[in-house]
Formats: sequence, structure tokens, C-alpha cells
Amino acid sequence: MAIPDRLARQLATLPDKAGVYLWKNAAGEVLYVGKAKSLRQRVPSYFGPDYTDSAYHAALVRQISDLETIIVPNEAQALLLENNLIKEHKPRFNVRLTDDKSYPQIAVTLGEPFPRVLVVRRVSIEGARYFGPYTDVGTLRQTLKIIRRIFTVRSCHWDLPREAPDRPCLDYHIERCRAPCVGYQSQDDYRRMIEDVVLFLEGKTLDVRARLRERMLAASRQQDFERAAQLRDALQWLDQLEQPQTVELVGGGDADAVGFARDGDDACGVILRVRGGRLVAREHRFLENVEHETEGSVLAAFLVRFYLPLEQRAARVLLPFPPEDLDSLRELAPDGDWVVPQRGMNVKLAELADQNARHLLDSLKIESFDIDERAADPVFALGRDLGLASVPRALVCVDVSTNQGRDTVGSLVWFEAGRPKKAEYRRFRITGAPQDDFAAVREVVTRYLARRQDEDKPLPDLIVIDGGKGQLGAALEAARALGLETLPIVSLAKREEEVFLPGGAEPLRLSRRSPSLKLLQRARDEAHRFAVSYSRKRRAQRTITSELLAVPGIGPARRRVLLERFGSLAGVKTATPAEIAALPGFSTRLAERVLDRLKA
Repeated sequence: MAIPDRLARQLATLPDKAGVYLWKNAAGEVLYVGKAKSLRQRVPSYFGPDYTDSAYHAALVRQISDLETIIVPNEAQALLLENNLIKEHKPRFNVRLTDDKSYPQIAVTLGEPFPRVLVVRRVSIEGARYFGPYTDVGTLRQTLKIIRRIFTVRSCHWDLPREAPDRPCLDYHIERCRAPCVGYQSQDDYRRMIEDVVLFLEGKTLDVRARLRERMLAASRQQDFERAAQLRDALQWLDQLEQPQTVELVGGGDADAVGFARDGDDACGVILRVRGGRLVAREHRFLENVEHETEGSVLAAFLVRFYLPLEQRAARVLLPFPPEDLDSLRELAPDGDWVVPQRGMNVKLAELADQNARHLLDSLKIESFDIDERAADPVFALGRDLGLASVPRALVCVDVSTNQGRDTVGSLVWFEAGRPKKAEYRRFRITGAPQDDFAAVREVVTRYLARRQDEDKPLPDLIVIDGGKGQLGAALEAARALGLETLPIVSLAKREEEVFLPGGAEPLRLSRRSPSLKLLQRARDEAHRFAVSYSRKRRAQRTITSELLAVPGIGPARRRVLLERFGSLAGVKTATPAEIAALPGFSTRLAERVLDRLKA
């Protein structure tokens, strides 16, 4: 069937990431909620030929007029968010369970004197620590099996120590429990074991292994060899595990993660709602007329006008960067903890919010026909770190290579949305001062920009120069001479990986782990490789030419014949006199003279 233009543009912006999609009708009602390992591959398939024979699918597709997508970290989180959204919207085309249960979790009843490990579907036990939810029942069963094999956690329902049986149950006799119910195991020893269970469920298997080994050695020193053997077996089971199959959490507790993306005159703010460690919803707003505002002021405007008026806000707010007037925001919402996370799960959650903001902004730009290419995540980060008004979707990097003042060449590589576009690579033979690096950069930038102007081709969003302040100054002079003073140009110095900006007294030092720096380094290294390969080719041609032309009787025509037949100077050296003499314009005597001179 024909796809509406607006919907087709939405499909064109889908990222190759896990997520949830919501099909909506013209009235904005949610028709269907689905999950996908890759949104780009799954969502467009609804309009493919595979479903043409399904009346159910045809009825759904006929009503679709809009699409909303939410990016999540992995497929398991997509499954959880899909479940939450189905409960919230109750779409008519989704299957709904009559009991509508939640996904199972593991509860450790830490509020009890002798805690138990239970499987629950609702958070209702006071003082318990919950792990999960588990989207795969097989994973849940395997986790419980490992816990019961390694640790002797009681499985009874006695309210210890207030209630207790007269004698141990079967678990004690098969060594699955050490019978704390009848006093065979002290409360302190049992609680230490429960601490190991919690560490295991948190994924800290190294800590668990170390503690088990210490207790095994202590039991051996006390000649409690039976207990030492049990702990040894537990260690062997633990060593077989690469990692515990446990928690699928976005981040512990409740939080609101704020994402932000900006491109030219438009920006997008996103709120990811995390409740009980699960991503349950996403909200967003677009902002206009932001071109002449700082990112801090735009983010502050989004928070004041959209986020603060919300009735339900989490006590923890994760920000992508400090907004303007952060102290004032804290006064307006004194019950919230406003933080810019630096490490751990909170950083991942903040990055996920940023990814959603970038995805939504890209979708808006494509729907309005402003762009026709998706921008990769590092490209957005680069624009933010350099303070650019627009996202540098198209950036070029310039490098100059020379060989002791000879064979000086320039190279220019083009990156589109963070990826090399080799059809736009260019190389230059330096015709000016070959030993002046600054003059060579000026010549490359001048020739390239002048030709783009003459051919009426679009200019790049950013020019990166391999070098320091001097190379940057030469490039800026070239741009000013062509009337392109506003074209963004920066340079990247290799020694300290410093970024020099126009008019900046001090260089910008990006984090070594920054995606912005990695993108700049990749472009710089690619430009260097391209320049060096061209310089070496020029040197090889010069060397071959000089050696062959030094042979009496060999001029440019005969040199060309030799190289066309044997491919290189090395090929000529390995040829026989008869093979050379067979070429037009050569005799046996001339062939022997060539080989004698080359092999001398």
C-alpha cells in the first residue's frame, strides 16, 4: 500500500537501535505497541509484502497515520517498556492478558532475621531487596538454581525465630540448608551468607569468590572438613559461571533523565522517566528560535517551562550538562537532587536520554526537509563541545605531508554523519613554497574552497586542520580572503591532542574518552594516511623516473613503455634481456645496457 509522505519521512529517520514503537491513528490514539531489536529493520516491515494476506494486519495499517519511537539500551528493556505502555494505553491491536501480571523478580527478605530468597511479581514485602525484573523465565530459574547450589538459603516459611519446627527438614539432610530453624546455624553466620547472595545478584562474583575462599580456609583450619568441602564445591560452581544471569535494570530507584539536542535554530528536550529501576515513559518538547542562545540557557528554558510544572517529578534529576541558573532551579524544586552524572549507571541513563533527543530532532529536521542524512551521535557531541550553532554533519580534515622538503602534497578527507565519504576525498600537489607548512595549508584551503564556490557546491559544516595555531591561522586567512569568515574552522594538535579554536587564547582539551575527540582523531588519521600515501606515490614516481632516465638511450617514451610492460622499477630489474628487447624501440644491446645500469 502507499505510505503517506509524512510517515515515509519518519521511517527514513529510524535508528539501528533497540526500542519500542507506537502506531497511532489520525486522532492520536495508540493502535499498537511493539518492540524491536532494530527499529530501522522492524518498523518499515509493516508496509512490506509479508503481511498482505493478513486481514488483522491490513486493518491495522489502514488506520496508521503517525509513529512514535523510544530508544532503549537493549532488547530486554524494550520488552519491559512495551509491557508498561500496553498497560497504560491498552491498544486495541495488542494482546492483553486478563490478569495483567508484571514480570517476575527475585526478592531477598532482608527485613527478616533469617532472610529468604523468593520469586515475586509485586513489590510488597517491607524491607526486601528486589532484583529484576526478569524478561526470560529460563534466566530466572537458572539464577535460583545457582543460588541454591552455592548457598544454603532456607526454603521454609517459618517466621524465625518466633516460630520454629521441632527438627530439621529434608533440606538439612541433603545439605541444602544448615538448619538455622533449630539453632544449628547462628544468625550472624546466616546473615553473612545472605550478604554473599546479594553480592552475587549484584554481579559482584569476584567478591563472593574471595569471601567463600576465606571461609573455606577458616573451616579447614578448624578441622571442619565437611563444611570446607561444601564451600569448595560452591567455589567450583561459581568458577563455572562467566557472569550471573541477573538484573536487567536501567538504573536503581526513581529518576528523571534529561536529554538535550540542538541543531541550528531548533532544539529538543527529552525526559526519560525511570521508576523502580525501569524505564516507563518518555516525554519531549521541541524549541524554536534558539540559534543565538547558549545551550545552557536553552536547557534552562526547557526545564522551567516544561519540566518544573509537571506534577510528578522524581527526587533525582540527571542532567546532560549544567544549565544556566542551576542554583535558581534548585530553589524552585528544593525536593529534587539535580546532578550531572560522571560515572556508572547514571551516565548511561543520561546518554540514553541524549540519544532519544538526537533521534527526535533528526526526525523533525527530515520531516521539514531541512536535511537528508541522519547525524551520528558523535557528530552531535562534537557540535556541542565546539560550541557550533549547527551540527557538523559534513566535516572535512586537511593534512600536509612532505619528504624532507620534497614531494609536498596536501590531502582533504570528507566525513558525512561521522563516516568517511571517499567520493569527496581530494589531494593536492603543492605548487607554492614546498617547505612552508603554513603556506601549504593556506594553498590547500584556498584551492578547495574556491573550487567549491565556482562549482556552486555546498561547503562543509566544519573544517579541521591537522596542526596547531599556525596552521589554523593560515586556514582562517584563506577563508577570509574568499569572504567565508563565518565558516567554522578548528585545528587539532597531535602532541597533546589539543583543539585550537579561532580567537581562543587557550586550546580546548577534550576528554580522551570523548566521542568528539575520537571523531576528530579518526578524521585526522584518515587525512594523514591519505596524504602520506600520495606523497609516497610521488616519491616513487620521481625515483623511478630519475633512475631510468639516467640510462643512456632511455628517454620519456621508452621509460613509459618499460613501466607499462613491467609495472614498476622492480619489475624492470627482474626482467630478462630478451623480454626487454621484444618491446618496440628496444634492441638486445639496449636491453643489456638497461639491466647493467639498474643492477650496478
